[in-house]
Formats: sequence, structure tokens, C-alpha cells
Amino acid sequence: MNDKELLEKAVLFGKSAMHWRQLFIGLLPEVNRRKLYEKKNCSSIFEFAFKFGGLSEEQVRRALNLDKKFEELPSLHAALVTGEVSINKLLRIAAIATPENEEKLVNAARILSNRAIETFVRDEKQNGSDKPEIEAKSVHVHLNDEVKLRLAELQEKGININEIILAALNKRELEIAEEKAMPVGPASSRAVPVKTERLMEKEYGTKCSISTCFKPSEVIHHTQTFALSHKHDPNYLAPLCREHHEIAHAINLKVREKRFQR
Repeated sequence: MNDKELLEKAVLFGKSAMHWRQLFIGLLPEVNRRKLYEKKNCSSIFEFAFKFGGLSEEQVRRALNLDKKFEELPSLHAALVTGEVSINKLLRIAAIATPENEEKLVNAARILSNRAIETFVRDEKQNGSDKPEIEAKSVHVHLNDEVKLRLAELQEKGININEIILAALNKRELEIAEEKAMPVGPASSRAVPVKTERLMEKEYGTKCSISTCFKPSEVIHHTQTFALSHKHDPNYLAPLCREHHEIAHAINLKVREKRFQR
């Protein structure tokens, strides 16, 4: 067996082990209710789970707690007992689960990675909050010494530096709008042109374009599917972090599925 074959087999067996582990965890609440562990000479569900599944007491408690929490949430309960969704994902969405959103949460958990689920749950919490999206707070702007000195000199002369700054900001926004208004022809490649990347950075900086996210952007997302438009239109582009990019594609997939079902 060469290195490639060994690695492929190790990955395959590892994924299979994770799958069967999820199925085993899903059975534990019912095994506990029926006290079937006693038929295997185990004093508790914890001993049974460790003996036959190698699970810690904490892992078992999590499964039992989720089983209880999802009593009135049939879709999430089914995802637990069938092993369709990992317990780690279910733990992340349990805090915001309600009868109204459980289908949405299950669908997200089926598609998204653990890291993307964390971001998805955080977004859902913020969307459901009564607090305004952007709260008034102290703004800390870091200016270099030269800028501070020049602004101070203007202010000492009685010049309104706020008007100067606002004029500069308005000019920047106008320049961006003018660049985005330029006609865009069909693209020869899926790669976003460097010029367009620079425009995105000029508009959004280096952070994810989701207003409540402060992670670095890692990919430019086409909000207008590139396979259909064949264009890199900056009006339909958004720099996103890895997690929000995954969420965006999951949403697009669901939209396309609904369209095909009509």
C-alpha cells in the first residue's frame, strides 16, 4: 500500500466512523428511557456509551439534554435521533430553536459546516434582537501625526474641518458610484479582475461586507449568479468572510431548489 492509498483509506474510515458515531449518539436517549443498558450489564447509560461507543459522560449528557429540549421540536428531534445532523451542530442551534424556525435551522445544519453554523446562529440572534443593528457608540479614529497637525492648523484658522472631512467622504462615495456605473461586458474567466477587486476594497475595505461581521473578507461573492450572468458587475459583488460565503451559497441553493419545485 503506497502513501496515497493509505491516506485515502484513513480518510474514508475516519468519515465512516464519524457517521456511525452520530447514529450511535442518536440512539442513546431511547436506550436510556428503556434502560436497555442493563441488558448489557451496564450500571448506567454513561457506562454503556463509553463501553460501546467510547463516549465521555459529558457527550452523553449533551445528547440527553438535547433530547429533552427538542421534545416540542419534532424536526430537530428527528435530526438528533436519526443522526442526520451532528450533535455539535445541534448544540449550536439549540439556543435559538423555536417551533417557528426549527425547519430553517435543520435545513441550515444539513448544509453548513460547524464554523458557518456558528456565524449563522450569531446572525439569527442579531436579526431577532430588539436592539438596533447599529448602536450609538464612541468612534475611535486613528489619525497619523501629519493629519492631526494639518486639521488642527485649519481649525485654528476658524475653518470648519467637519465640512472638509464630509466633502472628502462624499467625493469618495461619488467616485465609487461612478466606477460602479460603468458598463460591464461578458467575462472571459470566473476570476474577478484586479481592477474590480480594488474597487471592492475601496468600497468595503478588507472586512466582510456583512454589517454585523468584522472578520476579514476572503472571497468576492457574486450575488447575481455568475453562471447565469457571465459578468463581474460590481453592483452584484460582495466581499465576504469564508463563513458568510458558505451561508450565501447555501441560501442560493435553497432558492434554486424552490424554483425547480414550482
